Amino acid sequence: MSPDPPGGAKPEDLAGLSFEELVDRLEGLAAKMADGSLGIELAADLYEQAQRLHAAAAARLDAVARRIDGFPPAET
Repeated sequence: MSPDPPGGAKPEDLAGLSFEELVDRLEGLAAKMADGSLGIELAADLYEQAQRLHAAAAARLDAVARRIDGFPPAET
């Protein structure tokens, strides 16, 4: 397995990142991949990192949605 490139998304690093930081990193990886100048191996590594970032961000959103669903209804 190849080492993660600088700025990569190692699974152990994701727990300490905010949702916004996860999204920023995901956007950065997307921009690098959209460039089209990457070799196939690096592109595959970045894609795997993007999958981990996406999963972590989605889990954060799901957790927040569960919290919000647990709030009592607002009185009008």
